[in-house]
Amino acid sequence: MRFVTIKSEAQQAVAGLHKLRALLVKQRTMVINQLRGLMAEFGVVAPRGASHVDELLPPLADPAAAAVPTLLADALVPMVELLHALERRIATLDRQILAWGRTQATFGHLITIPGFGPVLASAFTAFVVAPREFRSGRDFAAALGLVPRQVGSGGKVRLGPISKRGNGYLRRLLVNGAMAVLISRRARQDPWLCKLLASKPRKVAACALTNQLARIAWAVMTRQADFRVRPQRPERPRSARPEGLRG
Repeated sequence: MRFVTIKSEAQQAVAGLHKLRALLVKQRTMVINQLRGLMAEFGVVAPRGASHVDELLPPLADPAAAAVPTLLADALVPMVELLHALERRIATLDRQILAWGRTQATFGHLITIPGFGPVLASAFTAFVVAPREFRSGRDFAAALGLVPRQVGSGGKVRLGPISKRGNGYLRRLLVNGAMAVLISRRARQDPWLCKLLASKPRKVAACALTNQLARIAWAVMTRQADFRVRPQRPERPRSARPEGLRG
C-alpha cells in the first residue's frame, strides 16, 4: 500500500490559496458568461475572451445610449463591480502565490520548463510533496490520469481516452500549459510537435504533450535541476543499396 506523504503547514496553506483561486476564477467566468448572455439579448456583443469584456461596459455607463433598458442596466452595474472585485482578489492571490514560490528551490527549477508559469510551478511545489515515491515519470503521469484507460474483455485489451485519475486541478493546469506551448513558436520548431499536430487534432496533441510535461516535471523535481533542451540529432540519410542486392 502506498501512503500519502503529509504536507507541511506552508504547503497546505499554499494549496488552500490555489483552491481559493480556482473558486474565484470559476466565479469570474460565471459572471462574465451571465453578463454576455444578458447583454447579447439586446444586441450588445463582444469578441470571445475575458480581455474583451470591457467592451460591454460603455453601454452600461452611458444611459443616453439606450442600448440596454434602464431596468436591466441598473441591475448589471453591481455585476460589473463584482467582476472587478473578483479580478482584484485573483491578482492578490497571484502575488501571494508567486512570493511563496520564489522562496522554494523546486519552484525555480519547474518554471524553466516550457508551458510552466508561476501558478503551475507553485501548484506542483505545493501538491507534489514526495515525487521520489514514484518509480518513474510514467508512474507519475499515470497517477495524474494522463495515460489511456485500459479496457479488457476476452483476453483483449483496448486503449481508450485518458483515465482522468488523480489530482484534477494539476491535470487542468497542465493541459492549459500544453495548449500555450502548442500556439507558441516552440510548436513550429519542434519536429515531434509538428508531426503530432499534422496527424492529430489539437486537443489530442495537447493531451500527449501534457503527458510529456508531467514526466519532465517529475524528472526536474527528483533531480532538483533546471530543464535543459536536448539537442536534436540530424537525421542520417539512408544509403541507397546497390541494384541487384536483396536482403
